[in-house]
Amino acid sequence: MTRSIWVIGGLCLLAMPAIQAQQSDTAARLSQELKTANIAQRADSSYMPVANDAELAELAKKLRAEKPAAAARHQALLESRYDLSNRPAQGVTMTRGKPVQAGVRVKLPPGMTWEKLSEMTPEEIHQQDLFPAGFLPLPHPIHAEGGMVFPKFMIDEIKRQEARDLSRFDLDFDLPDHFLPEFPAAIFLTTRPDLGDVSQGRLVTNRNFYELFGGILNPKQLEGLRLLVMPFPQQQFNQTSDRRSEHAHQGVACFDCHANGHTNAATHLVGDIRPQQFRHRIATPTLRGVNIQRLFGSQRALKTIEDFTEFEQRAAYFDGDTVIAVKKGVNVLERGSQVHDMAEFQELLDFPPAPKLNLLGRLDPAKASAQERRGEEVFFGKGQCSACHMAPFYTDNLMHNLQTERFYRARMINGRAAAADGPIKTFPLRGIKDSAPYLHDDRLLTLDDTVEFFNLILGTRLTQSEKQDLVAFLYTL
Repeated sequence: MTRSIWVIGGLCLLAMPAIQAQQSDTAARLSQELKTANIAQRADSSYMPVANDAELAELAKKLRAEKPAAAARHQALLESRYDLSNRPAQGVTMTRGKPVQAGVRVKLPPGMTWEKLSEMTPEEIHQQDLFPAGFLPLPHPIHAEGGMVFPKFMIDEIKRQEARDLSRFDLDFDLPDHFLPEFPAAIFLTTRPDLGDVSQGRLVTNRNFYELFGGILNPKQLEGLRLLVMPFPQQQFNQTSDRRSEHAHQGVACFDCHANGHTNAATHLVGDIRPQQFRHRIATPTLRGVNIQRLFGSQRALKTIEDFTEFEQRAAYFDGDTVIAVKKGVNVLERGSQVHDMAEFQELLDFPPAPKLNLLGRLDPAKASAQERRGEEVFFGKGQCSACHMAPFYTDNLMHNLQTERFYRARMINGRAAAADGPIKTFPLRGIKDSAPYLHDDRLLTLDDTVEFFNLILGTRLTQSEKQDLVAFLYTL
């Protein structure tokens, strides 16, 4: 055993110079590409101006006037990348019945096919600039501004229930509703599977949480849920004069994005990267199944749900700027009671039922179709999906760097510097058909897009029938 450890250690030591050289080469290439594209890699300051002398009315007038052109520019980008039509999959719905969108929506370069593209090396795709535009990082609707943006159906329901307005005067949400999760989402509790969907088809807010959950949760969990639906000040929604809401605002709640403990696809920018153009768009992840997860935040690798609960409101709400957070009224949660209570409720949120899976998370042959069983074989075989997404919950609780920068030259996309994504956590795939769009920044609209993306990134060269079988299997999860 001692010799084996020494040999393994020796191999690691021998490999380190090669790995370091590769990393150095990649950094040098990216740096040169950014310079060629005239993209600044550093900024003068990481801080926002604390004193804002602009009148809110003047700022709102200016940004409203700029809004149509900015929206048209972003819409043109989406339409150049994707087929945005409403084409549901036949016979496939989310838990409460919303149709799931089908088909590959990412557009290919002229004259290219997915089969021809999958035969090419990353170097060839990079040199010929053939990486599909829909596989590139997706910018925020107005990337230079950023901030939380909510779908209209969420804005309308919160306004109806609480008379709280989540709309912004400078921009609107960008992706069509038919690509988004169903609303309101179902809620399943690990402690009470007999109740089925506890939401009763309603959006849980601070107006109805006690009515829906009283007598089901213990007092700690009820208090945790109360805090999860309680608005707190946030960068764009607060009471200062440099907000992006028309009127002075209570703020946003955790469940304004993680609606019903799931997701409504609300988006934002990560708070931990500077300068602004390098910040990544955030896809709001579902909170279903956090009890089996060990990493939180798509790229920051927070280690507990308590960390995520505390630090999101303290830092991410305010773009990672602690000075601005104080100015705008940050609410510092107490770790031993408030954060603990919120985490305890979140850990009760279960995945939706998957009746075709057995206790080990694999297909029951008696319940699955032939196509679904073939898809399972691809998932655990040629497709290499299970290398990261292991049953029964289809995650390895690790971070992985897909190195997508192998395929394209660094560039600016509507204010977003598209260079390298870096490590991304392995999201659980249980209930995945309920959680579109996909990847950490929403760049993949359907599961068909996701299969094509990973087929190219991993170089698995799946056939068209294998891809279709794999999507059929993913629907069963």
